[in-house]
Amino acid sequence: YGGTLDVSLDKVPPNHQSLDPRNLEAEASGLLDRMLATLQESSDALLVDATLNCMSILVRTRPGTSNRVINALLNFNPLKLANSPLTPKTRVMIRSMEKTTRMLLIHLVKRDPNNPMTPRIQQHVERMMRTMAEFFDDSGRKRPLEPAPQDAYDAKRQRLSPAQIQIPPLGPGPHSLADVFTLIDNTALKNFDISQVPAPLVARIAVTTLSRLDPQVLSKAVDGIRGRLDALANAPAPELNPNTAPLGVEEDDDDYEPDFYQAEDTEQILNKLDSSPMHDAPVLDDGLALKSFHLHQPSALTPETALTAGNGTVTRVIEMMKSLEDPAKKSKAGFSRLAASSGNRDSWMTILARLATRSVAGLEETSIKEEGSSSAPQSLSNNIRDVLYSYVMEDFRKHIDVAVSWLCEEWYNDKLQQKKGGDRPLYYEKCCLRLIDGFLPYLHPQDKVLTRFLSEIPELNKNLLSRVKHMCRDPSVVQLALTSLLYLVMMRPPVKEIALDTVQDIWTEFEESRPMAGKYLTKYRPTFMESARNAASESGQSVSPAITA
Repeated sequence: YGGTLDVSLDKVPPNHQSLDPRNLEAEASGLLDRMLATLQESSDALLVDATLNCMSILVRTRPGTSNRVINALLNFNPLKLANSPLTPKTRVMIRSMEKTTRMLLIHLVKRDPNNPMTPRIQQHVERMMRTMAEFFDDSGRKRPLEPAPQDAYDAKRQRLSPAQIQIPPLGPGPHSLADVFTLIDNTALKNFDISQVPAPLVARIAVTTLSRLDPQVLSKAVDGIRGRLDALANAPAPELNPNTAPLGVEEDDDDYEPDFYQAEDTEQILNKLDSSPMHDAPVLDDGLALKSFHLHQPSALTPETALTAGNGTVTRVIEMMKSLEDPAKKSKAGFSRLAASSGNRDSWMTILARLATRSVAGLEETSIKEEGSSSAPQSLSNNIRDVLYSYVMEDFRKHIDVAVSWLCEEWYNDKLQQKKGGDRPLYYEKCCLRLIDGFLPYLHPQDKVLTRFLSEIPELNKNLLSRVKHMCRDPSVVQLALTSLLYLVMMRPPVKEIALDTVQDIWTEFEESRPMAGKYLTKYRPTFMESARNAASESGQSVSPAITA
């Protein structure tokens, strides 16, 4: 600086009444330490950026502080806020601090390339840029599931295994059939008269209990009952004590005399059964009977309903794509992009383009009404084309690759339809003209979108290049139109003649474009320029500079 506002200890007199140079130097050193401590202690991007912006002036005007400043910058980590939740505000703060630090270090390297600290500063800048790219590229991915510590989990897990039931065997002595099937020791429950409970309620309780019963418990209970029955079957018959056992017969029954009556025949047995009272069968509750169940027939799917559902799906896909963030570093996909398997925005756009071109290919009516007819039926393909057109025109400079990919799919589908023959609709030229008419009015003289668009679409014809010719009605974009056509002449030999015809038409129809168009035609079509020069001389008109070039 060196002006009147410069501050320096050299300007302080040795015997000043209140200013001591030694104290001022100590205070300045302490102030510098406090400023550099802001880089390590503060997380406010405004304070950090303001401090970093002061360092450049400080290093330039006070070379003695350069080592301390550079060491503080090399120890500063702009990603210290990455541990906090990543909100949009935090992302902006991290990017701001990193960019300010990087620009300051690059500025210091440019001012003194021969400084011994230059290699270290360059390595630090490269490492910081690589860390930022990896961090913002991986921040959108989900964190993988971390395996839980199995030992701690087993120690804290509650034991939920069912209790093991024990089925005691039958004791000695006579047993009833109820004793065989009883598995509990509750005497009060054993004496409960189950006949007092309605049969439907008993059935409902039994079905509910069996549906909720553990299969292992049921299997063990069945095995226990089976073991009891086997034990009863294999038990020896009880011995009778002749002294205490009852006789069970009377003395008169000792003389057995068999009856010699005639046995009843079949007709008598049937008559006896008919005369016996009928026992009504128990009526089951209607709730336990199996009922037939029929699904309702689905409503007929009309074309209007299918079109509405398809449009809703496409709209949701577009909204989901807009929410996806662009990757920090964009790699070249190559032919793998045609597989549309990466799940990013380009993959979804490829899927939508194929839905628009080939999802109903051959299913639509071959007799297509005129484009101007208001009664032409809508289709899902045309609606998807409208959605793709709106998406491209939202930011045609950023989405020009989507437009090219879409037109490639349209061109490929048209070629397939032409091979099949018949009067089938072709959409490539219509979509291409629609896109050109959409973004041509918004081009400026330095725009490169037109050149890229014309060079990457799969096919060009006179109708498409006529739109470029009409651009020249605006003198400000004449150079852009002619430069794009010259690129086609040099880099796309199949359309070289069509492009030169367009340049020739521009030279003929637009006076303002003749100097530049004449220069191109003189190189690629000298015969035309010679004939134009001769025609001008014969008519006696003044020869333009373009012709005489």
